[in-house]
Amino acid sequence: MLMPGLSHRLTPLFTFLFLFLSFPTNASPATTAIAQQFKEAPQFYNSPGCPSIDQDEIDPESDVLQHTSCPQNIAFHFVASASASTSLLRAAISSSFPCLNFRVYTFDDSSVSRLISTSIRSALDCPLNYARSYLANIIPLCVRRVVYLDSDLVLVDDIAKLAATPLGEQSVLAAPEYCNANFTSYFTPTFWSNPSLSLTFADRKPCYFNTGVMVIDLDRWREGDYTTKIEEWMELQKRIRIYELGSLPPFLLVFAGDIVPVDHRWNQHGLGGDNFRGLCRDLHPGPASLLHWSGKGKPWARLDANRPCPLDALWAPYDLLQTPFALDS
Repeated sequence: MLMPGLSHRLTPLFTFLFLFLSFPTNASPATTAIAQQFKEAPQFYNSPGCPSIDQDEIDPESDVLQHTSCPQNIAFHFVASASASTSLLRAAISSSFPCLNFRVYTFDDSSVSRLISTSIRSALDCPLNYARSYLANIIPLCVRRVVYLDSDLVLVDDIAKLAATPLGEQSVLAAPEYCNANFTSYFTPTFWSNPSLSLTFADRKPCYFNTGVMVIDLDRWREGDYTTKIEEWMELQKRIRIYELGSLPPFLLVFAGDIVPVDHRWNQHGLGGDNFRGLCRDLHPGPASLLHWSGKGKPWARLDANRPCPLDALWAPYDLLQTPFALDS
């Protein structure tokens, strides 16, 4: 899921390989700066055992600053919509994270926009939701592996552990799988009643996985031209309604049953409730390394409305937005 932009929230503890941002082009930076200001995040330093890496040689992988052992060896990547003010974005990031090593990319959504079909929730139809399918095109060719993380999550563990997930000889991506979920519900009866379509999974044992947390081998992605494969399913969806849930089903069609499973602790998802009402939910049983507010309800919106869910209190300490009360004090 997407945050409503850096103009609304910055947090120092959760990080993203790709943070999708959108600034209105008709708003001046001065106006936005006055309306929304952010606190400066703490500075974090490498532990003594970290390798010495020249900043120009750092692989552009995003990571968690506070909970990783080597925060200074991390580079962040931000992806903004084509209509965004990248200068405003850079200024906002630099203000809150003066020492952060980061890059900003503009996502040209012209090609994907024509492929997007309406889904069960309008927020899922935003072109930036589909940018994860184009990472291999956005990131420089020298980057061979990435950790993709959605922007509505908090990490409380060392992301280096997740990044080190072995992908074996052939797998393209790794993610937590949820094989108890009703996999058939992610596709329409039209899909399952058509043998030429349902046979897509004939040689696989597909399980649902959430695309908000993924380890991706970009070399293998590029070699297999997986962006094109995802687009082909999106093109079919424009002609025949085979799913209802935005950017997730094309990933399932291409990868479900062929991914490396990751421990569930790396995606305690669904904290934003379902896609219709966004009701409060509890944590799943077991340890948690990552809290993910996937679903309709977002913690920043519920906190702003003074109607938070209990778990939203875990988000609040990491919110860098300067409230009017804080600005006046």
